[in-house]
Amino acid sequence: MSTVPHPRHGVDDLCAAGTELYERALHEGRVRAAEAAAAPCLIDFGLLHPGLEDLDWLEPVAPAVALHQLLRTSSERIADERRREARLAERFAPLLRSGGPRTPAVADTPSARVLSGTERINRAITEAMAEATREVLCVQPNSNYSNERGQIAQSVAMDRDQSLLDRGGRIRTLYQSTQRHVPLVMARYEQLRGDAEARTLDELTERLILVDRTVAFIPADDDRLMALEVRHPALVKYFGTTFDRLWSLATPMFPEAVQPPTLNGITPRQRAIATLLVEGHTDAVIADRLGMNVRTARVHIAKLAATLGSDSRAQLGYLIGRSGILDQEA
Repeated sequence: MSTVPHPRHGVDDLCAAGTELYERALHEGRVRAAEAAAAPCLIDFGLLHPGLEDLDWLEPVAPAVALHQLLRTSSERIADERRREARLAERFAPLLRSGGPRTPAVADTPSARVLSGTERINRAITEAMAEATREVLCVQPNSNYSNERGQIAQSVAMDRDQSLLDRGGRIRTLYQSTQRHVPLVMARYEQLRGDAEARTLDELTERLILVDRTVAFIPADDDRLMALEVRHPALVKYFGTTFDRLWSLATPMFPEAVQPPTLNGITPRQRAIATLLVEGHTDAVIADRLGMNVRTARVHIAKLAATLGSDSRAQLGYLIGRSGILDQEA
């Protein structure tokens, strides 16, 4: 027996299944994620979102908050959206009256919410950047622009980044050192017009996008198909402070690239590897920490061993300690 596909519709014409499930979620505070299969529109429209503590449950967004978020995008289509605003107000009027005791107040903004799916994540980031007036700070470890997903993300990011730069904002991005020689990364900054800078570090935190130091986006799973949107002031401030400290330690990449100096024949990349070798990490862990594949890591380890005259892994650790290269500053 085949399942009847969910009909396509706009939020101003919410389907009966979606209306019933959303009203129940408002009264009960949450519904099971499996129940949303019959009304996927609720997640697409941002009326339901995964719970922070248990992803098997979906929690409702307050009707007033949801209504505000949906209407916020209408400013770009004023002429066509006036009629849609009237329909939305009419549709949400009974929902506003039916909100249970767990519904937050109109002025309340959730301090954190889970975003599910690449499209939903990109839409939330785009909406946040559309309201930005000052800056966007990014941490992009080991970005992969070679596959189709990476190229699509790159195209979307270019449009919203350029829009911010055109409004007089600025962009600061931290990449892993392995990205210094990726053509698509450099091409991105050569195409952007405005106050955009990039720097690199050997080791970085996980991915981060911080908009105007008021809202942050971080991964919520290993596959990066879920994200956490954070608006809690203390957490956002912490992210900003962490970025500032990493930025001060990083090496300029764009607009004027600076080549980190070689010390006694040891490159900065080899010094980073030497640090992890002394700590006892395997080749696989070293590669993962520094954003490279295992084969490349082993090539660097071999060059480091040749430079120091080492014949074995154990001897290499001893020679690294005796050489004093980890005590030198670039």
